[in-house]
Amino acid sequence: MPSKEPAIDPSNDFTYADVGATRKPGFCPPDFHPLHVRTRIGEGESVFRRAAEAVLTWEMHRAMGVGIDATAERAAPDVDVTVTLAGVIKAPCRVVWTVEEPRRAGWAYGTLSGHPECGEEAFVVDRTGDGTVWLTVSAFSRAAKWYAKAGGVATRGLQHAYARRCGVVLRRLSGAEEE
Repeated sequence: MPSKEPAIDPSNDFTYADVGATRKPGFCPPDFHPLHVRTRIGEGESVFRRAAEAVLTWEMHRAMGVGIDATAERAAPDVDVTVTLAGVIKAPCRVVWTVEEPRRAGWAYGTLSGHPECGEEAFVVDRTGDGTVWLTVSAFSRAAKWYAKAGGVATRGLQHAYARRCGVVLRRLSGAEEE
């Protein structure tokens, strides 16, 4: 299935201007902080398929203990997702693009009003020419709520730790640890 993008409506309630920009490798708007974490998941087609399904169906996030309330069972453009952290922090988002190709699958969501951060985050699984399966988490963000601003560098450190943990959890879910 090819990449999908919604028709971006300028009257939406995204909290940033560059909706969909995580598709551009290395893109980061001025005054935002970039994030790029790439984790080796395993080898082969079956690992890729299991990893892709876990990412596209929210299974990876749920396995991390993150609350996910989504308007669909699978990531797709315009699906609203509320991520709940520590049982109290609610982070509303909307899927802005997805990709489902033979060697690449994933999606990105953008922050909506009420999210503690402002920006976009993508979760993409790909299988390289040698069969290695990777998860790449990329994002650009800046603090939106007072407590995210107060966290400063620590908040960014938590974001990087979360991205690294995604890879660890996905490796387990894909069965790559059993190889």
